[in-house]
Amino acid sequence: MARLLNPATHAVRRDAFMDVATRLIQAKGYEALSIQEVIDAVGASKGAFYHYFGSKADLLEAVVERMADAIQVTWDEVLEGPAASAAQQLHDLFAATAQWKNARRDLVLAVLEGWLNDSNAVVRDKLRQLVRRRMQPMLVRIIRHGIESGEFSVSDPEGTADVIVTLIIGGQEEATDLFVASQAGRATYDEVARHFEAYADALTRILGYRAGRLSLVDPPTLHLWFG
Repeated sequence: MARLLNPATHAVRRDAFMDVATRLIQAKGYEALSIQEVIDAVGASKGAFYHYFGSKADLLEAVVERMADAIQVTWDEVLEGPAASAAQQLHDLFAATAQWKNARRDLVLAVLEGWLNDSNAVVRDKLRQLVRRRMQPMLVRIIRHGIESGEFSVSDPEGTADVIVTLIIGGQEEATDLFVASQAGRATYDEVARHFEAYADALTRILGYRAGRLSLVDPPTLHLWFG
């Protein structure tokens, strides 16, 4: 008879591997991390690790998904907070994401190393879908609010949200390339700023927002990562 595993116990044991992996990734980077090191730090067997994760890439995916869970909490707080304009909600959604990442810059950079690894193409595709799955419904709510308040001129909230998520994913990937280029001295801060300004203009036009320009990132965040 197959052994039944309590779901709560399963989650705790899986989290233990992710806790250790997160700490080690932040301390030494994804490339330097070994599965055996994680197993030893947890005090588990190799069989126990492979019960939860099929590979090192699967472990990275789980770590990033848990980071997304934490960011999701900040998004929920934005939408459940005091009534605000749709434009302010959108700004706060992006700001909450940036604040979370800014506070964990070392971890984000270490995870980025794994993200850029050619062997993790499948993980990258899964995480793009993760962003789309989580962000699309949040944007639909904000867009509907903006239509009702007269802030946005949009006929299809769901379709527009899909377009914006695609824009955001593309902008994030280009920002990653620019970060790598800036670290190598091949991109200037002004070039990065122009990149985000172009995406902000596109977002503003997509939503038909006429009260100014919507913004994807604030100057302090840009300076932190690219200054």
